[in-house]
Amino acid sequence: MPNIVAIIGKPNVGKSTLFNRITETRQAITDEVAGVTRDRHYGKAEWQGLEFSLIDTGGYINGSDDIFEGEIRKQVKIAIEESSAILFIVDVNDGITEYDKEVANIIRKSKKKVIVVANKVDNHERNAYAAEFYKFGLGDIYAISAATGSGTGEMLDALAAILPKDEGAIEQADIPKIAIVGRPNVGKSSLTNALLGEERNIVTDVAGTTRDTINSRYTKFGHDFWLIDTAGMRRKARVHEDLEFYSVMRTIRAIESCDVCLLMIDAENGIEAQDLSILSLVEKNRKGLAIIVNKWDLIEKDTKTAKAYEEKIRERIAPFKDIPIIFTSVTEKQRIMKAVEIAMYVYENKTKHVPTRKLNDFLLPLIESHPPPANKGKEVKIKYVTQLKGEALFIFYCNLPQYVQENYKRFLENKIRAEYDFCGVPIVISIRKKV
Repeated sequence: MPNIVAIIGKPNVGKSTLFNRITETRQAITDEVAGVTRDRHYGKAEWQGLEFSLIDTGGYINGSDDIFEGEIRKQVKIAIEESSAILFIVDVNDGITEYDKEVANIIRKSKKKVIVVANKVDNHERNAYAAEFYKFGLGDIYAISAATGSGTGEMLDALAAILPKDEGAIEQADIPKIAIVGRPNVGKSSLTNALLGEERNIVTDVAGTTRDTINSRYTKFGHDFWLIDTAGMRRKARVHEDLEFYSVMRTIRAIESCDVCLLMIDAENGIEAQDLSILSLVEKNRKGLAIIVNKWDLIEKDTKTAKAYEEKIRERIAPFKDIPIIFTSVTEKQRIMKAVEIAMYVYENKTKHVPTRKLNDFLLPLIESHPPPANKGKEVKIKYVTQLKGEALFIFYCNLPQYVQENYKRFLENKIRAEYDFCGVPIVISIRKKV
């Protein structure tokens, strides 16, 4: 399975600052006020050619007046359980606190691989203070400054060394991998059971019954692919977990393991913030995508209802709007085979490769008649374009790549989509220097 790294620690030790530095984003909010991060942030990171997902958790607290304390504590424990490795962040200015001891005990019991990171080491004097954390008995201490980046390279080297190197393929068979993802209780397991024709996964009306990722091989009606469902019954001891968080953890793994995602939404609830987060993850991971609106039988409708509903979804998911949308009722067995057909259609688009000569014959005359706008009096000239094999990644070589704006990249993407069918597939436009 894909590698997930969790950043764990008490409030205000610099977890979000480190998250932003490793992912090279400003996605997580940072503030001097302790406990700003109550939700988790998820990001992609890469070091020494090794990709992994990074989770910024809320600060582990106990015994405070914060009404969110209990939920944060549970989510941190889940993050530890689900992760491939842990970055345990401590504050060199505070030394070892009772909070740190409690987190260290949880990590020891989990027996997960851990890197202990002493943060806020901004000078040589503070570097000596970091030795105190060897008392945890969790291995070497890596002294860093998340704010300046000092020491983070050595820390990431150590992290790369302990991460599994082959967490990728779910099976050896070289066939498509289709993942059913979405919020709890939208019908993911019901769809899996309906397609397989057996009660492969446990289904109840309780949101979050699904737990473990289950892979089933589908070989019917001329199709052959792996069907990935985040399914399995919760253990009774875990009934009070934050199920929404657990759903996201499983979704990350499913997305990174698959070729195409079928994002299921509940027709009665519509597309929500959690769905948009999942869609964003799919796009960042360059996976194929189709949206399944389930429980359509529960909606009062006329001849215009489906069209209006679809338009509303496309408004919410902009700018990535070129996505198939189908309406189903799994319980009524309505259009469930259409979901399979759409998944395979998107897979074909995802694996499509446009020959370089054909691509240049189409795009270069178009670019000549609609060139990139001049910048600072300098003319941008695109000379050559090619598609990376196996991905919808198009590389444009030009003299001044730094002057090609995002709106022109969108123009190029739209022209590619208009000429070639990449429906359901995120297109990446890369502008590089021609040497």
